[in-house]
Amino acid sequence: MKRKNTTATALVYTTGQGRICPDCNQPAAACTCTKRSAPPVGDGIVRVRRETKGRKGAGVTVITGLPLDAVQLKELAGHLKKKCGSGGTVKEGVIEIQGDHRDLLVAELQRRNWTVKRAGG
Repeated sequence: MKRKNTTATALVYTTGQGRICPDCNQPAAACTCTKRSAPPVGDGIVRVRRETKGRKGAGVTVITGLPLDAVQLKELAGHLKKKCGSGGTVKEGVIEIQGDHRDLLVAELQRRNWTVKRAGG
């Protein structure tokens, strides 16, 4: 007996419009589902720590607890990467900057009027 493939593939990119949101099928710039999602609720403290776990010894600086939505988080990550002169990414609401830049990042985030703590060692 032949089985039908019941999983449909979602359109994520088209040359005419660019990236497409898989949830609302709108262009990423006009996505309605990311704009209405509320930023994560936390204790109001931004934590900056250094992490090497799962990275074969390469350290990254991890920033958690930012009360921003996905678009604002990505913009801030871009600014912080330029400030550090390093690469990085945004994963699941967490900013990761390659290398140990805790002092610089704590000062920059405090300059932006956030309550910042160095976490870890």
